[in-house]
Amino acid sequence: MSFDLRLAGQRALVTGGTKGVGAAVVNGLRAAGVHVVATARSLPAHPVEGVRYLASDLSTAEGVAAVAQSVLQHEGGVDILVNVLGGSSAPGGGFAALDDGEWAKELNQNLMPAVRLDRALLPAMLARGSGVVVHVSSIQRLLPLPESTIAYAAAKAALSTYSKALSKEVTPKGIRVLSVAPGWIETEAAVALAERLAQQAGTDYEGGKRIIMQALGGIPLGRPAKPEEVADLITFLTSPRAGSISGAEYLIDGGTVPTV
Repeated sequence: MSFDLRLAGQRALVTGGTKGVGAAVVNGLRAAGVHVVATARSLPAHPVEGVRYLASDLSTAEGVAAVAQSVLQHEGGVDILVNVLGGSSAPGGGFAALDDGEWAKELNQNLMPAVRLDRALLPAMLARGSGVVVHVSSIQRLLPLPESTIAYAAAKAALSTYSKALSKEVTPKGIRVLSVAPGWIETEAAVALAERLAQQAGTDYEGGKRIIMQALGGIPLGRPAKPEEVADLITFLTSPRAGSISGAEYLIDGGTVPTV
């Protein structure tokens, strides 16, 4: 049986598309024949051939508006929207270390870019009666780490809830909406963190990885996910092969979350 994803010729926008999972999603969609526009704060040093990159700060309403205008003007809209952008720069120290400014930064990086882009680009999808939206959440919405990721986890929980509500509204109109919640992924940032922890503990990189896995309560699979593994799931979900899936959230965490 052929497993052609039937994505050739589709148009996609991928946020956070130059590093980690976002870059892997860009590569996966391009390999499937999709015309991809990718956003990031700055243009990549080694762009993927055939990808149009837009440098913009999507944590601001102005940055989102500029990207949406460019996509609508040059591509006529998109068939696939993958909101990967996210992350946290909040300080450690628990709830007391997070002032209103830190909370605003976490929400503006992890929730509002998706909300604003959906609002800008969904009308064209609705007019056609077809499209797919994927929001990248996090297992931290289920397993928050109180030392440093309270606001990040809360923002991702809001993104998952928003995604479910949006799916109920637009799925009857032909738009599939899904969310993907990764656990620990071995991205560039994760490698840097493991190396830093390893140096502090006087161990090697593998020892640094074990420190992170222990902090998460263990990963039964015994390793973090690769960005390409998360991207493969997302690429499949955007395809007609997943045409009856909407409103669901998929965990990809090596078994980290201990409940069904």
